[in-house]
Amino acid sequence: MEALSKYLMLDRRILNPQAMENISIQITPPEKDVKNNPLMVQDKPWEIRIDNGYPNVIYDKEKEVFRCYYTLFTDDPDTEGTTVEERSSRDYVPGPDRVTSLAYAQSRDGIHWEKPALNRVEWRGSKANNILFLFAHGTGVMLDEHSSAPDKKYKMVTKVDIPGHGAHMAVAFSPDGLNWSELIPWPEYNPPADSHNLPFWNEKEGCYMLLSRIWKDGIRMTTLSRSDDFIHWSEPKETLRGRGFGAQVYSMPVFFWNDLYLGLASIIHEGDRTDGDFDMVDCELTWAAEPEHFDFVAPGQPLIPRGRGRYPTGDFDCGCIYASQPVAAADGGLWLYYMGGNGRHTNFRETSLARARWKPDRFAALTPKRGEENSLITTCRMKFDGGALEVLAEAVDQSRPVYLAAQVHRVWTEAPVSGFTFEESQALDMEDGWRSLQWPKGLDSLAGTTGCIKLKFRNLKIWAVRGDICSDGHRLWEGADMENEGS
Repeated sequence: MEALSKYLMLDRRILNPQAMENISIQITPPEKDVKNNPLMVQDKPWEIRIDNGYPNVIYDKEKEVFRCYYTLFTDDPDTEGTTVEERSSRDYVPGPDRVTSLAYAQSRDGIHWEKPALNRVEWRGSKANNILFLFAHGTGVMLDEHSSAPDKKYKMVTKVDIPGHGAHMAVAFSPDGLNWSELIPWPEYNPPADSHNLPFWNEKEGCYMLLSRIWKDGIRMTTLSRSDDFIHWSEPKETLRGRGFGAQVYSMPVFFWNDLYLGLASIIHEGDRTDGDFDMVDCELTWAAEPEHFDFVAPGQPLIPRGRGRYPTGDFDCGCIYASQPVAAADGGLWLYYMGGNGRHTNFRETSLARARWKPDRFAALTPKRGEENSLITTCRMKFDGGALEVLAEAVDQSRPVYLAAQVHRVWTEAPVSGFTFEESQALDMEDGWRSLQWPKGLDSLAGTTGCIKLKFRNLKIWAVRGDICSDGHRLWEGADMENEGS
């Protein structure tokens, strides 16, 4: 039996914006693990200031271990030796002699983390620490499931930044995530890259890609580079720009889900020192059909809400949020690990590792603007291949009844297909929040034809639709036949 085609509602290509009513898109934040957070704090002498952290949390199935690679300052004169009381009474003054480094932690259960003595890097006369590289800024690490080279199972990209001696991009390889090669400088290009440099495998094109950052037109923005061998990289090209000074993209890990790239963009707020969010960092959700161009799912809506309060008495994550790519949970869910800081980006703060639980596909939902009224959404043109049509939905208000109906049209402005009206449809509850939409004639009677689907609902939020359907509209594929386009 072939799998049903599935479309997330955050993928706006499948929707007809002319045929929607009473709808807004709302982020569904993952549920923070309040029982166990924070999972890991800065508690070692060399962890002078974890700062953004730029976490790379990876689960190694073969070794059955979670690995976390994180950036920190191993030398920072203005932080070292200060007390929390002193930090709360004056502003932080970053110096040019700060040293960024890469450290490693591991966990068997994803909750309890240890920082093993790697005996690799000397820090102030001792190698009994968990440091992997000194002078490594914004390191990104990937576990490469596509590599046939056993000594290159793990790969990293970093910005080598030695105070007073310049900076350059570099890569390294490891067979096991612990024993790493020497850093190999990039042969071409040297972007600013003072951010999370996140490498990933492009599933569609069969090549490596790297998300980094540059400055352009006075603001930060995310860039994309390509590589076939992980050593030679193309010139970084802009792939996501924020929204002026007040919402700049600081970093953006991505992951591949349901044929889409989803980004976890850290957004820094500048431009108004009197604003309550000034110099804070939120995490927003982005999406892309192709990684050359990302867009925001719901601009201004935080994906991982910051905690309450302010430095130094606020929650551990009340100031800044920097996420890692999600890790699959044993039961099919997702764990979203992140570094949470308790202060402003350019001021004193302490940073901790935490996690939140995400349900698959429940990333952003089409939700009624006015709860007491019906809502309407219409798909682009679809090909019908069988009888299944299902939506992933949940009541907005659990105390009120819900309503869901569907209608099929050859063209959305024309009358519905006979036998496939709202009145004739039925919505049947299934497992895991899915609801089956059926008509007496059966959707399979339309197999081989095309049309669009209208969903009318009340007191529901809808995350996804799936079925024996395939998008056939110009909104999904450039150059598709637009004759009699239903959207």
